[in-house]
Amino acid sequence: MTGELLGIIQLTVLVALAATLVMLPPGVALAWWLARSRSPLTSIVETLVTLPLVLPPVATGYLLLRLLGRRGLLGGVVDRIGIDVIFTWRALVIAMVVMGLPLVVRAARAGFEQGTRRFEQMAETLGAGPLRVFFTISLPLARRSVLAGALLGFSRALGEFGASVVVAGSIPGETRTLSLAMYGFLETGRDGDAMRLVAVSLVIALAAVWMSNRLVREGA
Repeated sequence: MTGELLGIIQLTVLVALAATLVMLPPGVALAWWLARSRSPLTSIVETLVTLPLVLPPVATGYLLLRLLGRRGLLGGVVDRIGIDVIFTWRALVIAMVVMGLPLVVRAARAGFEQGTRRFEQMAETLGAGPLRVFFTISLPLARRSVLAGALLGFSRALGEFGASVVVAGSIPGETRTLSLAMYGFLETGRDGDAMRLVAVSLVIALAAVWMSNRLVREGA
């Protein structure tokens, strides 16, 4: 395998890992809140979180572009402090987080809903505060589902294409991930290189999904 292909694989894995680390804290927090809250806002938040799964990825990318561009609500702010987002690795991370977050939330929420409330209430009656209950009871009991969600989010980040190509482009050595490189190779007749990347993607995805499913089964 050539240095170019190895560089593409390394960039994709590193950015996907970064995106997974970024999406985990808000994903777990949202999952716990959705599992415990009785607020009328629950259905609205759940709908917004799930939206990237049903929207065309290009549409999600376009919304991110409008938000993070120099004239966008957030893009103007970060531009004034000298941080470039659009067409950089940062845009890749954001696109991957947005597309992978719903999977983390759904998997982690299932873990929090599987009988952890009884143990939380026991800890509360013994005087434990909300944070202590969460970190010593809720999270440890749901850890398999949280890890399964992280693996699914990582897998989704690895394969992200539609939103990424809109906000990050396909810049060699900077934003060209596995999926973007595969598309580029197919367009230019490099079928052999595209097939090699397909094989790598397949191996990583199969391993991640297998581990995720095993964690869910063992935690059930």
